[in-house]
Amino acid sequence: MGRILAIDFGKVRTGIAVTDELQLIASGLEAVPTKDLISFLKNYTATEQVELFVVGEPKQMNNEPSESEALIIPFLEKLTKAFPKIPIERVDERFTSKMAFQTMIDSGLSKKKRKNKALVDEISATLILQSYLYSK
Repeated sequence: MGRILAIDFGKVRTGIAVTDELQLIASGLEAVPTKDLISFLKNYTATEQVELFVVGEPKQMNNEPSESEALIIPFLEKLTKAFPKIPIERVDERFTSKMAFQTMIDSGLSKKKRKNKALVDEISATLILQSYLYSK
């Protein structure tokens, strides 16, 4: 079995999370500059078997796509072109950033560490991946 890799796409920075090889546990991997994302994924998939990409789908409360979906569509096209053999699934990512921040508070992180937006992105990607795993 290959890993499942989740992507919390952002304009500046993108959070990434992966499963273990048995696809049981979601763990944050890191947050990378979005401009380097495809390159990062190529390097990662060269050493790890990835069988699925799960990409967050930002929605508004009325279930309509949020404004940031317009940034994700071109990325999805690049991702499909760069990795034609790896399927992509989308997962509703509403509230993941708020949940990530609350997770940081609940785990006792200091205010200074909670200001680390890269960590919020990484935790958000982990929440997206956990949501996918629970639904399958």
